[in-house]
Amino acid sequence: MRSLPVRAALLSLVLLLVGAGLWEAASTAPESAEAVSEYDMLVAGAGEKARVPGPSAVIAHAWAALSDPFYDRGSNDKGIGIQLGYSVGRVLTGYLLAALVAIPIGFVIGMSPLWQRALDPFIQVLKPVSPLAWMPLALFVIQDSALSAIFVIFICSIWPMLINTAFGVASVRRDYINVARTLELGRLRTALTVILPAAAPTIFTGMRISISIAWLVIVAAEMLVGGTGIGYYVWNEWNNLNLTSVIFSILMIGVVGMLLDRLLAGAARFVQYVD
Repeated sequence: MRSLPVRAALLSLVLLLVGAGLWEAASTAPESAEAVSEYDMLVAGAGEKARVPGPSAVIAHAWAALSDPFYDRGSNDKGIGIQLGYSVGRVLTGYLLAALVAIPIGFVIGMSPLWQRALDPFIQVLKPVSPLAWMPLALFVIQDSALSAIFVIFICSIWPMLINTAFGVASVRRDYINVARTLELGRLRTALTVILPAAAPTIFTGMRISISIAWLVIVAAEMLVGGTGIGYYVWNEWNNLNLTSVIFSILMIGVVGMLLDRLLAGAARFVQYVD
């Protein structure tokens, strides 16, 4: 009897093939005669009906794009690898800065009811604000589109990490804290040797949520500010009416997002194993 991972992989493969087959069939099905719009003529040519390209066209484009992903022929013509590199760099910079702020503050909130009550109104007011709402203010103050995008990533990444860290710290069993007090451990040593290992799974959950949100937001932010990045690449390809490249870009965004999540999931498992 096959193991569950093998059966799950086979089922995923079947679903992929069925979905791709239906997509290809829909993309090649003949259209009924009807008026061709100006948009159709721009995208598909006069006398043709514009349609979403099928998987065969996307695969062919992906092969060509990934065979030379780091070419640079000017500001508006860079390879998919370069564009993804810009986006990942901005995400990781804003994300790590958020972690340096959110995790210590989360510890303070989780360990101190006083600080929790004092900071809660600020958190509740700022947390619901859309990250992109900060973009105009960031552009005005920072006056640099790349740094403004990093600031937006910082803002959107901070809340899941902060809240999960505070929850994880506050949920540590009191027995652990009492043992640390019995051993006369200081607050800092208690936090690092007792509370941190116990709260690590919850902290990593917040970090995984944050990286997913950050990767979502960077695409929208780069569409707004332009210049470089996968968000700008998608929007530029749309302006060029290249739907095949747009779909390929969407798939690459999904793949990179999955890899970032898997990276943090692996780090979480490693920490639990070491612990």
